Formats: sequence, structure tokens, C-alpha cells
Amino acid sequence: MAISAFIPEVWAAELLVALEKSHVYAAPGVVNRDYEGDISSFGDTVHIVSLAEPTVGTYTKHTDITIEDVDDSDQTLLINQSKYFAFEVDDVEKRQAKSGGKILSEQARKAAYKLRDVADQYVAGLMAAGVDAGNLIAEADATLTTPAAAYDLLVDLGVLLDDSDVPEESRWVAVTPAFYGMLKKDDRFVATGDAQAAMTRVNGIVGEAAGFSIRKTNNAPDGPGAGAGKLIIAGYSGAVTYAEQINKTEATRKEKGFADIVKGLHLYGSKVVRPTGLAAADVVINP
Repeated sequence: MAISAFIPEVWAAELLVALEKSHVYAAPGVVNRDYEGDISSFGDTVHIVSLAEPTVGTYTKHTDITIEDVDDSDQTLLINQSKYFAFEVDDVEKRQAKSGGKILSEQARKAAYKLRDVADQYVAGLMAAGVDAGNLIAEADATLTTPAAAYDLLVDLGVLLDDSDVPEESRWVAVTPAFYGMLKKDDRFVATGDAQAAMTRVNGIVGEAAGFSIRKTNNAPDGPGAGAGKLIIAGYSGAVTYAEQINKTEATRKEKGFADIVKGLHLYGSKVVRPTGLAAADVVINP
């Protein structure tokens, strides 16, 4: 790639596409990403307006009805995470590489995946800290010894969300590879969810089970218990808001050398806006 052919907007767009394809906790459908167009710099505050629930009254003929004002509440999403990548490719290395000028683009793709990993861990940590205490299944009740127990735990997480009036149509759960391995040994998952997986392998999605879109990840947070548990988090897309932007991408020539330098700045922020829209279990797998 010649520096003269570098178009920052195109690179930024390509990096965002790569990020979106690889996110799990911060993926569309897991979090609300409606506010991304409002980011311009680090420290920006995005205002999230939530409407109050309307009151349902009983109508009596010849009696005036009560007209309510539309009340709203305001939450703020702070863009408080700022990460960067920067790398150089020597002219000799670029010429010797079989991929030719594409080596810079490939390196940028790898940078996007690294940025994704850091951002996903950040969002997972926020979810772990933000889940409502009443929606947390303790380690003592989430030690799994059989595949059936893994599937049953998904059902229990679904019940917690049911009790919190969480919509059923956009539910997800992020599981560890070990948890997913147990699910694959359960006939209920193999009969339905695993068959569905072949059509949905994107953003870590590996199937459907117990009313959830199943997403596999290595970034599950540690559980709060004393054991070596991992937190299996479930929820719906309205529980957490996330916004990101590739704010700057630049390409320059190395001043003291013969190399192309590419660098980029990734800005993002996230907030749990409905703690009862999440449920979690501190899972220890002990087959």
C-alpha cells in the first residue's frame, strides 16, 4: 500500500466492520448500539432517554379520562475508553512478503481483532458488575456435573429473565468453550440448537437453546465465588448500551527509516441501563 493511496475513512470503516464481526459481548443484538453516531471524541457524554411506563386506566362512559404527561428519565453513556494501535512495515519486508502491498491491510485486520478482545473484556466486566443481585445464581447452585445440568441452568437463567419481564425475542447467553462442550453432549441441544448452529456461526453464535441465542467466548469473567467459576451471563439487547468509533486512522512515512507507519484510535463506552435485564450464574464445571 502506498501512503498516497491511504484513505482514512475507508480504513476506519473496514476496522469497524472487522470489530463488529468479532465482538461477542459488544455485538449488535447483545447490546444496544443506537448511539454510535453521537461520538466525536474521548470524554463525550451521550444522553440516553428512557420513557416511563404509561398507566392503564378503566374507562367509564360519560366520565373524563386522565391524560398523563410523557415522563422520561435521563441516563448518560460516557465515552471513557481510548485504545490505540500503531505498527510499521519496513519497505524491504513489504517487498519480500508474498502478499505484497496487502501486508498492511492484513496487519490492520489483526489490530482490529486485538481491539475487539480488549473491548469485549471491558463490556463483559461491566455486565458482571451490573447484573441485578437477585438475578445471580451462586456458585453452590451452579456446579455442573452432567450435560443435562448445563442445559437446565440455561432454563433457570431464562426463568430469572421471565420474572424480570425481559422480552423473549432478543435473548442471548455467552458461554465458555467448556460449557458449550457440555451442551453438545445433551440430546436436547443436539436435536435443535446444534443443528441451528450451522446457519448462525457469526459473532461467536454457535446455536440456539432454551430460548437463547448461544454465543461462545473465551472472555467470560471470573465468578464472584471462592472457586474457579466463570460467569455465564445472559440477557437481552436492551439491558446494555455500547458505542464505539474508530476516531482517527493515519498513515505516515517513518522519519528515520524506510517504512510505512499506520496508527489508529479506538474510542468506546458502555453502560448497564437495565440491571434486571441481565442474569448470570457462577459456573464451575466438574464432570
